[in-house]
Amino acid sequence: MQSNDARTLLSCAVPTAIAGVVAVAVGSVLAGGKGAIGAGFGTCVAVVVMASGLIVLERTAKHLPHLFQAMGMVLFMAEFLLVAVVLAVFQDTTLFNVKAFALALLAATLVWVGAQTRAHMKAKILYVEPEAEDERKPEGAKKSAPAGSTP
Repeated sequence: MQSNDARTLLSCAVPTAIAGVVAVAVGSVLAGGKGAIGAGFGTCVAVVVMASGLIVLERTAKHLPHLFQAMGMVLFMAEFLLVAVVLAVFQDTTLFNVKAFALALLAATLVWVGAQTRAHMKAKILYVEPEAEDERKPEGAKKSAPAGSTP
């Protein structure tokens, strides 16, 4: 993983973890221990799903850059469907408070997306690789004259 990829992952995970701690505190106050467990589990699901999507997208961009946009859309749909499956599986559980779980999952996902947007906006990633002056021209080549001038 490149350093800017790790920086992006860290700048998304930290605010999401903080939001998860807040969600656990709110869940425990409003719904007791089951609310805290639900909020913690919802935050963990959001972090795992979003982090795995980001890692897969970064690896795709590195190895198959021509598939980057298509892979972004596929990952978005896969993340959405995975979260929907998790919500469907745990909708009638008695292990934790389902409302705290769903709200923490939503909050953590929104915080992750916001942090990821901010991280990408602040990142100074070149989209064109700059070439050195001596690499562009063969050794025996002359400098080109300005347009309209005679050689």
